[in-house]
Amino acid sequence: MPKSNLTTLCYVERDGYYLMMHRIKKEHDINRDKWVGIGGHFEPDESPEECLLREAKEETGLVLLSYRLRGIVTFQSDAWQTEYMFLYTADRFSGELGQCREGVLKWVRKDEVYELPVWEGDKIFFRLLEEDRAFFSLKLRYQGDALVEKVLDGVLLED
Repeated sequence: MPKSNLTTLCYVERDGYYLMMHRIKKEHDINRDKWVGIGGHFEPDESPEECLLREAKEETGLVLLSYRLRGIVTFQSDAWQTEYMFLYTADRFSGELGQCREGVLKWVRKDEVYELPVWEGDKIFFRLLEEDRAFFSLKLRYQGDALVEKVLDGVLLED
């Protein structure tokens, strides 16, 4: 069965830092060498919250106690199927940070995430999170690794 094109991504926050994952452990990984939040693909019949909580526990060992759905991001590409990502932030958790089989976990200052090798479109939703937007819909269209179109709440964003 192919992977679902529904995913979650979460930025766990603590004292001005995001928990980030440097994706270096999986061989055929679309995010290889990039820094991303935690999350992954829905399993059959999961809600976004169930996926979020399962992925957080699997990837970090943490149990999220307080989280908020911030937006939906549509990724369109000529290289992979369209993906619909539910974007969350979390600000309370329990447990101890463990090892991750998909990458290396590290707390990164929020103002330093722009300097990391991240997808160009991720920088847009970092800014939207900083602005504390109530909720947003962001569409990012890629050709290969190049971001060629960005649409926020139905409005084309110019460079």
